[in-house]
Amino acid sequence: IAKAVYNSTAHMFEGSCFLEDVRERSMPYGGLVELQNTILSEILGVKEVKVTNVDKGVNVIKKMLKGRKLLLVLDDVNLLDQLNKLVGGSDWFGTGSRIVLTTRDKHLLIAHQVNLMYEVEKLDHYESLKLFTSWNSFSRNGHLDGDYVELANNVVDYAQ
Repeated sequence: IAKAVYNSTAHMFEGSCFLEDVRERSMPYGGLVELQNTILSEILGVKEVKVTNVDKGVNVIKKMLKGRKLLLVLDDVNLLDQLNKLVGGSDWFGTGSRIVLTTRDKHLLIAHQVNLMYEVEKLDHYESLKLFTSWNSFSRNGHLDGDYVELANNVVDYAQ
């Protein structure tokens, strides 16, 4: 959903950036710095942005992006520190900017004082199976080969 929103609205902003898998990408040492560099590089259109530590990154993002109307999507955020170091407060960016966050932790959004939340409803078993078979290499034209029906049902049950 976040990717679809990004793809359909990014053209309406001065700059945009979609950060996938923030949880995973921020875990190694220097991960947040790399994410800060990605934001700056994509929005400013410059390849060689080199922030060397997180605190400098915060200052550079605030200084270089202040006043710009931006679309930022942070996918799979799991820590408040990620939000504080990557998108900070509402004064970091210009009027009309939009920050889209995906997370499994609603309390994280509340702690960051997010204005608007949209909770995605869980798919029922049939919809989940249909989605799984559309992605799955064990199916042909969305239909499972005979040996994989039980396996697919088990995967869907486990995921729910």
